[in-house]
Amino acid sequence: MSEQALIQFRVDKELKQEAAEICDALGTDLPTVFRMCMKQMKIVRGIPFSTRLPESMVTREEALRAFETMRRQAADVPEMSLEEINAEISASRAARKAGKAAQE
Repeated sequence: MSEQALIQFRVDKELKQEAAEICDALGTDLPTVFRMCMKQMKIVRGIPFSTRLPESMVTREEALRAFETMRRQAADVPEMSLEEINAEISASRAARKAGKAAQE
């Protein structure tokens, strides 16, 4: 067996706990997963998982602003009775059926 080295790093306590619970559910532990990751890095000669950024990212502030905008818009919508709601649903279903029939 080759000489071993100790690796230490800091991570958010909650993140560590969640990761440990996932490992436990999979029947393993964090040190084993880290060793697996390092072995895969050696095999693929890179990071063994996707490291791309999403095409678009929404910040928390942007999401909250959008939510508040929708809330204001919804406040201006008049209340509907159950009968009015059901009538809109029926009309939408009838229009969809008519559209399908026209396509056939």
